[in-house]
Order: sequence, then structure tokens, then C-alpha cells
Amino acid sequence: MQNKKPWLYLAAVALILLALKYSDALFGGIRLFFSLLMPLLLGCGVAYVLNILVSRLETLPPLRDARSRLYPARRAISITGALVIIAVVAALLVVLIIPQLVDAFRVMLVNVPPAVNAFLHWLDSLDIDMPQLENWLRSLNLNWPDLLQKATTYLTSGVGNVFSSAFALLSSLGGILMQVVIAVIFALYLLAGKERLGRQFRALADTYLPASFCDRLWYVLATAHDTFTKFFVGQFTEAIIIGVLCTLGMLLFRLPYAPMIGTLVGATALLPVVGAYLGAGIGAFMILTVNPLQAVGFLVFIAILQQLEGNLIYPRVVGTSIGLPGIWVLTAVTLGGGIGGIAGMLLAVPVTATLYRLVRADVQRKRTVHS
Repeated sequence: MQNKKPWLYLAAVALILLALKYSDALFGGIRLFFSLLMPLLLGCGVAYVLNILVSRLETLPPLRDARSRLYPARRAISITGALVIIAVVAALLVVLIIPQLVDAFRVMLVNVPPAVNAFLHWLDSLDIDMPQLENWLRSLNLNWPDLLQKATTYLTSGVGNVFSSAFALLSSLGGILMQVVIAVIFALYLLAGKERLGRQFRALADTYLPASFCDRLWYVLATAHDTFTKFFVGQFTEAIIIGVLCTLGMLLFRLPYAPMIGTLVGATALLPVVGAYLGAGIGAFMILTVNPLQAVGFLVFIAILQQLEGNLIYPRVVGTSIGLPGIWVLTAVTLGGGIGGIAGMLLAVPVTATLYRLVRADVQRKRTVHS
């Protein structure tokens, strides 16, 4: 055995040198491998999120009771029910948001030019010399018919480029749609046989990995699963609560676009910390096209609602469930958004909460041993 060690070291050095020499091809192969696996990885994520809803549907009395006629088909019924619920929620979002959003843009296109002109006349009446502001505001007073004519001319003159761009866009969308379909089908297969797959994975790990490593692995996975489940359930619950409260408050104060803005605020509230403010900013802009004073009142209402949500709703629904202090939530959202955009913001909090729980438990264990 001693004579083999130098050869093993030489082989390792040779592999490292080869990897450095052909690093471009190596990384290209890795990227290609992950691009091929992307639908399956996306399917795993879809299956995990769907499983939260499927598991709760399976706890309903008609599906939980072994004597029920529905018990043998509980998994298929639960998966179908979860898909129906998601489809209904998506349809409601489209029905509530899209028509009023189109109406808001129509009102904006009609009302913005007269509002700019009125503001310019008001500045002239004050006899205030602000040439830069006036020039900027006058630039907003666009000639919409002229713009429409120019856009029509551009489209008709460049119809070939438009068709080629549209074909490229449709091809890209077709590829994305195919990946989504494959991901959903893979997720359904995972959900249908999740117990069998779990037993197979545990059997492989117990067979080929050390027992101490397996114990630690199961502990980490159990902690991550508990944290992620509580976070997603709490975040969706909190988003529904704040969306309903926002809609009811806007209806009470007779603010325009109440269903659309309430739904938008609830949907953006899925993003921790910054989501509701993003929805509030878009909502205030929409109300501004109708009545500026109502937009100010809406911002005051949202500020009060955010204080209520931040001090009462979020700590009870989400904060205590994942056990992560507020400063770490803000840090996770900031770093996650910078690294992975919206998906990074959404996943950063449960990942950070999992690490926080693992480190805290390890610190407590070591302090107990040393004391």
C-alpha cells in the first residue's frame, strides 16, 4: 500500500493539470450538463412546493381515513386538487389584475399630458424661473398621434426584422414552455412515488455512506425541510392576509383599483421585506393617474398597514416559525436578490434560517459539552 501512494499523488496532480489546461472545455461541459438537467431540477423544486399543499390535502378526513372509499386514490386526488387550486388562484390573479391594469394605463395615457400642461401653467403663474424642470416637463408632453404614426412607419418598414425577431422570441418561448412541461411532468412522477423514492435514497445512503455521516445528513435535511415548509406556508398565509386587508381598506376609503392593487400587494408580499413596498409603489403610481391626493392617502394607509403587518402579522405568521431575527432576514434578502434576483430573494431567507438553526444548535451543544 505504501508503494501505491506516490502513484496516487502523481495521478491526482496529473488530473489537476489536465483540468487546468482544458478548463474551458471542462466548464463548458459542466454548463451543458446542468442545462440538460435544468428541467429535472426545476421539477424537483415544483414537486417540493406542490408537496406542501398535497400533504395538507391528504390530512383531510375523507382522504385520511383508511376505511374511506377515497383512501386508495388519496394521492391522485390530492395532486389533482393541488393543481386545481393553483390554476384557480392563477386565473383569479389574471382576472383581477389584467383588466384594471389595462384601464390604468389607458387613464394614464389620457390624463398625463393634460396634467403636465396644467402643472406648467401653474408654474408660469408662480413666476418661478426653473428652466430645467420646465424643459423636462415639456418633454413629457408628447404628441401621441405622431408617436403612433412613427411606430406604424417603423413597423411597416422593418417588417422583415419584426418577423425574424418574433420567430426568435417564439422559439425561445417554445423552449422555455417545453422545459416547464417536462418539469411539471417530472414533479408529478416525484409526488406519485415520493415514499418509494425516499426509501430508496435512504437505503443507498445507509449502504454506501458512514453511519455517523448519515445521521448528520438526516438531521440537516430534516431541519431544512421543516424550515422551508414553515417559511413557504407562513409567507403565503401572510401574503393572503395583507392582500385582503389592503383590498378591504381601499374599498373602505373608496380608493380606485382596490381589487387590482390589493391583489398586487398580496402577490408581491411573497418577497420578504421589500415585496409589499414594491406593490405599494406600483399601486400609488396607478392611483396617481386618477387622483394625486388619493395616491398620497394610499401611501399613508399602506404605511400604517405595513407597521401593522411588520409588528403583528409577520412575526406571528412567519418570523417565529422560522426563528430568524429581522436583521438576518434583511441581510439574506439583500444578498439573495443581488445573487439570484427574485428567486434568490425568495430562497435566501429559508436557506439562511436553516443555517442559523444548525449553527445555533451546534453552538449550544458545544457549550453544553464544555460546561
